[in-house]
Amino acid sequence: MRETPRPQETAGGSRAAHPQPRSGRALAHTAGASGSGTPHRSDGRPPHTPRGERHTGQGDRPGTSPPVPGRSAFLLTGFAALAVLFALVTWQVVADGPLRRLDERVGGHLAGRGPQGVAQALADLGSMPVALPLLALALGYAVWRGARLDALIAAATMALVPALVVPLKIWTDRAGPLTTDTGYYPSGHTATAMVAYGGAALLLARYTAPRRAWVMPAAAGVLTAATGTGLVLHGYHWPLDVLASGCLCGMLLLLSSTGMRRSSSRTRRR
Repeated sequence: MRETPRPQETAGGSRAAHPQPRSGRALAHTAGASGSGTPHRSDGRPPHTPRGERHTGQGDRPGTSPPVPGRSAFLLTGFAALAVLFALVTWQVVADGPLRRLDERVGGHLAGRGPQGVAQALADLGSMPVALPLLALALGYAVWRGARLDALIAAATMALVPALVVPLKIWTDRAGPLTTDTGYYPSGHTATAMVAYGGAALLLARYTAPRRAWVMPAAAGVLTAATGTGLVLHGYHWPLDVLASGCLCGMLLLLSSTGMRRSSSRTRRR
């Protein structure tokens, strides 16, 4: 800041006054907006200090710089969308609506298509002897790394699958594509695959490099999609059976991921 000293007084031997800023020059530090007292640069840019650059994050992401939209809003939107889609599909299946009739035409056309040996192998990815051991390995690794609460959340989510799917099967009482037996909606194999592989991905993703964090969820999605494809092509389930399980278990995994994220945040704060 350039300053011009005032002329000294000669009469009475007065001391020189403090230098005053020249008129028409911008001050290097002025009070912030609305008299907040926050220093700002004269050129409008933020000061080059850590305190001046620090931003506060959203409510669920404290200390984030720069501020980003909270994940809670995205999770809530995704959960609501899955819930609405699941309710719509279930209503059409129970009420024998046009969507169910379209589903049965498409499913009847797809059943028995393609190499059935491959379809059977894909469908078996959703069986408990295949999916549960993989989840158990992920649970054991998480416990070994000290993430006991995360492992408990994933195990509880898996336990909710039969508690939700079995009553729905009894209530909807839908027959399968190639049989008159009922209890095929929603698909239990798809639900088992999605929660087992998805839960394992949530547990293991935190231990992978940030740039590779997408690999685990992507692998879980591929395995779940392969399971549903094999079930439809082999004639075990209608397409809507698979879609409904995807919606239902997607909601479970969203809740599970939220609980794990909050558990990790509390652990870091400690």
